[in-house]
Amino acid sequence: MPAIDPLSQTFAALADPTRRAILERLTKGAAPVGELAAPFDISAPAISRHLKVLEKAGLVRRQTDAQWRRCSLQPEPLMAVDKWIGQHRKFWERQFDQLARYLDRAREIQLRAEKASLDPTAMERGNGKPRK
Repeated sequence: MPAIDPLSQTFAALADPTRRAILERLTKGAAPVGELAAPFDISAPAISRHLKVLEKAGLVRRQTDAQWRRCSLQPEPLMAVDKWIGQHRKFWERQFDQLARYLDRAREIQLRAEKASLDPTAMERGNGKPRK
């Protein structure tokens, strides 16, 4: 089975709302596994599986200190996601800017056409042709 690239692994880890909530909690600082598990109505093994996915993606580091297992956030994979999204954001912003310019021009042309059709001095009487 081919290895999954780090960016895909990060996105896969972020795809689950429980894992995102765990990461959100870890933005406030390291926490013991029990504290991370407390808000969820799922089993300890399920929390452990979520933490393993986050660890494998490099988003979380678990440390054992005596009987305590603490987790901390590792921001590097999120920084790579931010960079990737930033590159795509620039592309789409350029596309939206071009679309806005096109729509502005189309709106201007439409307003001119409407104004010309409403202006009785712009048309010759009876034949519907603009005056020269």
